[in-house]
Amino acid sequence: MDPIGALLAISGVLVLSVVSPGPNFAIVTSTATLRSRRAGVATGLGLAAASVTWVLLAVAGLGLILSQMEWLYVGIKLLGAAYLIWLGGRMILGAHKPPAATPGQLESGIFAAARKGYLVSMTNPKALAFYGSIFAVMVPAHAPGWFYAAIVVIAATVSCLWYCGMAVLFSSSAVRGGILRFKAVFETLMGVFLLGLGGRLLLSR
Repeated sequence: MDPIGALLAISGVLVLSVVSPGPNFAIVTSTATLRSRRAGVATGLGLAAASVTWVLLAVAGLGLILSQMEWLYVGIKLLGAAYLIWLGGRMILGAHKPPAATPGQLESGIFAAARKGYLVSMTNPKALAFYGSIFAVMVPAHAPGWFYAAIVVIAATVSCLWYCGMAVLFSSSAVRGGILRFKAVFETLMGVFLLGLGGRLLLSR
């Protein structure tokens, strides 16, 4: 496959990966709805930064190395499962609490939201397998340097546009107002969803 064709194929796979429901989607939409648009966008940027990190790791060949080190892969999996379970538990316990309302609370949560998004993606071993498989199967042999730079840019752009777009959508007055009327139910369901993902990851082989 020629480099341009490979880039188009990789772009399509990246789009399909980000739009599929998972912990990334749950984190960015719940943060945008229950916190603020700025916090949601910050979470989206954190997720995009994680996508770039995974691509850079794959370019460096660390994905292949990690895939051969079962103990490290298992460690990442356990850490990711524990983090998702912790986040899910916090959401369930805080389901009946009012959302942050003061400017100080909202402002201080921006960096925490970005860090949360980054950690959710970076502790997901499936991301390691995904990006590793892309470079193993879809990157042409002896690809030029610009090809790898293009993949980094594409991964950042796709992740940023999708997750930040979801943050803007779910923080809009119409969507946010409707969801906040059922905040306890919404946050509980999101918490259960994250708990389920964490448990599934914990029990997966």
